[in-house]
Amino acid sequence: MAYDFDLFVIGAGSGGVRAARFAAGFGAKVAVAESRYLGGTCVNVGCVPKKLLVYGAHVADELEQAAGYGWSLEEGHFDWGTLIANKNREIERLNGIYRNLLVNSGVTLLQGHARLTGANEVEVEGQRYTAEHILIATGGWPQIPDIPGKELAITSNEAFYLKGLPRRVLVVGGGYIAVEFAGIFQGLGADTTLLYRGDLFLRGFDGSVRTHLKEELEKRGLDLQFNADIQRIDKLEDGSLKATLKDGRELVADCVFYATGRRPMLDNLGLENTGVELDARGYIRIDEQYQTTAPSILAIGDVIGRVQLTPVALAEGMAVARRLFKPEQYRPVDYQNIPTAVFSQPPIGTVGLTEEQALEAGHKVQVFESRFRAMKLTLTDIQEKTLMKLVVDAETDKVLGCHMVGPDAGEIIQGLGIALKAGATKQQFDETIGVHPTAAEEFVTMRTVTR
Repeated sequence: MAYDFDLFVIGAGSGGVRAARFAAGFGAKVAVAESRYLGGTCVNVGCVPKKLLVYGAHVADELEQAAGYGWSLEEGHFDWGTLIANKNREIERLNGIYRNLLVNSGVTLLQGHARLTGANEVEVEGQRYTAEHILIATGGWPQIPDIPGKELAITSNEAFYLKGLPRRVLVVGGGYIAVEFAGIFQGLGADTTLLYRGDLFLRGFDGSVRTHLKEELEKRGLDLQFNADIQRIDKLEDGSLKATLKDGRELVADCVFYATGRRPMLDNLGLENTGVELDARGYIRIDEQYQTTAPSILAIGDVIGRVQLTPVALAEGMAVARRLFKPEQYRPVDYQNIPTAVFSQPPIGTVGLTEEQALEAGHKVQVFESRFRAMKLTLTDIQEKTLMKLVVDAETDKVLGCHMVGPDAGEIIQGLGIALKAGATKQQFDETIGVHPTAAEEFVTMRTVTR
């Protein structure tokens, strides 16, 4: 059978664009359909604008530190509108770059909602197209618990387009998005409270990292309320919001921001017209080749519920393109030792196993841990501490995990990710000469076992 396209990609986010570009580069006839924005969550309402807002929030720290270095500055004034307008302009520029990447690669770009009408057929705005392979890369969507007044709350989708900076913000959630936005709102001047229903946020991260960040956020004056959850939200006469907690307490704010998880974006996708099945969690079920239970349909990125990170979606998209159209270059995605960062304030960088994971896996563990005040702060009154930690297999000397909380943690952990991927040992860390004076050198100078 002759198809309109060799590959039809639904979703022009990071993974979908990467798969489409590479497939077209390998000689395939490719189409991409996108109903919202080019670049997906990351570019538009995720990693990129979030990092820009983090930079903006961090300026307050720089101003506070300036006096210790002899700078006498007048009291600064922050304007939310200027930051958002500049952010919007940058996102529009990136949208254009993504468009050019696709079009210049020879990909047919269809702007509209795509719906599966069969195992090899997609409908976009009333027009039907056939394809030998269809790739679902529609990403995720934030969700708010079904409580009275949920419509009064916002998510990360709306936070980037607020008309003004709220004076009082309640951030609900315990994952990295909640922690990051709590830091953003507080850093830009909002009176911020972080509510989490559990004992401590960032479940799944190393215990030392979680505890250390909690202590540092409390030093900064962030109101952390654990074992706390909202039962209902009501709007008051003055326009503010009253959150009634399950323990009966009432908190009043101007904005309630929910970061309590994301779901796969499968709305009106037409999966019922195919043999595609979902797993127990509601994500698309795939095999190791990203193939769904319908042989002609594949899926990558947040809709499959594996590691929900932009660079992982990129790797998955490249793997699909290579396997289908350049098999001699194919290699599976390695999900081990993926470096990641949380752009909290201070930020987290981590790669490899946590201490808890290493013990659970049966390793005999040596832990090397260091807490210190960064050199940059020694001329100031700021008492923030940096944490660095290595988790080492005591029998093989292999470094199993590297963890950091402190300035530039994301930048530093990227290099250590290469070391762990290469199987570096603690002896090799010890024999590496440090760059002095830097915080990063602490990773190669920790000699004493903490526990």
